[in-house]
Amino acid sequence: MRAKLLLALCLSVAAFSQQKKILFMGEQDMLEALQTVTDKAKIVPVTTANVMQELPDADAFIGTIKPEYVRVGKKLQWTQIMSAGVETVLHKSGGDDLKNSNIVLTNNQIVQGPEIADHAMAMLLTLTRGINTFIGHRATETWQPRPYPGIELRGRTGVVIGCGGIGSQIALRAWAFGMNIICVDPEDIPFSPFITKVVKPDQLNEVVPQADVVFISAPHTEKSHKMMGPKQFDLMKKDSYFIAVSRGGIYDMPSLVKSLDSKKLAGAGVDVTDPEPLPQGHALWKFNNAIVTPHIAGRSDKDRARMVGTIQENVRRFVNGQPLLNVVDKQKGY
Repeated sequence: MRAKLLLALCLSVAAFSQQKKILFMGEQDMLEALQTVTDKAKIVPVTTANVMQELPDADAFIGTIKPEYVRVGKKLQWTQIMSAGVETVLHKSGGDDLKNSNIVLTNNQIVQGPEIADHAMAMLLTLTRGINTFIGHRATETWQPRPYPGIELRGRTGVVIGCGGIGSQIALRAWAFGMNIICVDPEDIPFSPFITKVVKPDQLNEVVPQADVVFISAPHTEKSHKMMGPKQFDLMKKDSYFIAVSRGGIYDMPSLVKSLDSKKLAGAGVDVTDPEPLPQGHALWKFNNAIVTPHIAGRSDKDRARMVGTIQENVRRFVNGQPLLNVVDKQKGY
């Protein structure tokens, strides 16, 4: 009996020693959800105060990893970032440490696609149906039905820049309103009945003049930085719309302001800006036909559960040596 107990104890110790040590830097509710996923992982909560002490023998890191974490975490095999965009860990100062390492990077692409696509369409519909004007009438209790320049979306053309997890869902929703959709993406997009045409980024200038609305839903990379610049705004159709819901660094803010000021654009909706937060006194605030929301398009009553679920599944896959979900190509940046 004693031999059996000793054997069981040894097996238990061996199993514990084989646990993957995964550091977590985030909120308490997510920590609790991750700690119950599997007994093959030891989820260790860390803060900026103790993370450097815990990193040397850690196998993985969940949170926004910094260059100094990469350098200290010699055993790190995987890191999971909470957001869809990865520019904060790849393209800012020191990002080459992670980019050039063997650490697998995963993100939350697609997870927030429904919310962000809904938000993009909400901003477009607010502008095309004049809801922004009527909201302003509430302050003066004004009933003014005419003139009413409502815009029908059926038959209009939408150019979606970036047709991944967010852009493809914008395309679906815009198609449901009867729009023709042109996607701009560096990747080969699988056939979709919702997308009329797909072009590469070097063909952007060919399709922007066709757009009744340009949607920005691409990741921010070195190649996509300011790809909607002065020339592209000059090429936009008179009375067209501009909607940005991924990252502010993809479009040139002064050019957007100029296009609104000259009344070339019928309106704009931006959830992301550069600079961000958009400072008080910035010119964009003054336009009645510009909707500015504070980078909240990805939030909803359901996105958190999907985010947690994706990370839980990746923890299971990591400890079992299976392929991870949402692996980022670190050289491409998405």
